[in-house]
Amino acid sequence: MGEGDALFARFGRTFEPGEVLFREDEPGNTMFVIQQGQVRITKATRDGTKTLAILGPGEFFGEMAILNSKPRNATAEALSPLRCLVIDARTFGQMVVSNAEIAVRMITKLARRLDSANALIEVLMHRDPKARVILGLSRQAEMIGEERDDGSVWVPITRTDLAAEIGLSEEETEDVLVRLRRLRIVEGGDDGFVVGDVQRLQEFLEFLEMRERFGDGN
Repeated sequence: MGEGDALFARFGRTFEPGEVLFREDEPGNTMFVIQQGQVRITKATRDGTKTLAILGPGEFFGEMAILNSKPRNATAEALSPLRCLVIDARTFGQMVVSNAEIAVRMITKLARRLDSANALIEVLMHRDPKARVILGLSRQAEMIGEERDDGSVWVPITRTDLAAEIGLSEEETEDVLVRLRRLRIVEGGDDGFVVGDVQRLQEFLEFLEMRERFGDGN
């Protein structure tokens, strides 16, 4: 039995698509580590439910309820068949104290989480829907993208989830995606996107910003 299987035998749980792992404002004393599948993290706002992140294998979540002993600050829902390690506060404390590597990995991932939050703020500050879509796709490509043999990146996020994350309607988001598909920068959209070249995606955003700066934002 491998290390991952041994951990799952001790701490593992499975969840079905659509199953809620925990809800915002509930008390919590466990954190989760994804072994297989995806989780959507959402938060209620005045304008409806806001998608904060789509997390995949290797990511952890729910740790803040352990670290600060406060209620859950978001809701976690399984997007696909899910295998997770469920770790309580006591076990987490023992793991951190006994294994410096785990502590370092936790600090590193928390720092990445902060960088990701700052990147999302940057996305939401843009008024231009084109910029929001491109920045949102770039952010997701960095967070959960899977590089393929041909150098392209598979980004497993639907148009609906992308629109919710960047604060646009699905129609506004699709308008931009149509343009990106026409330019062969992005493909797909039903269950995820293929970004042929993330650098080209970012260069296209720079091109649009230059056009807008010189008075042609069409």
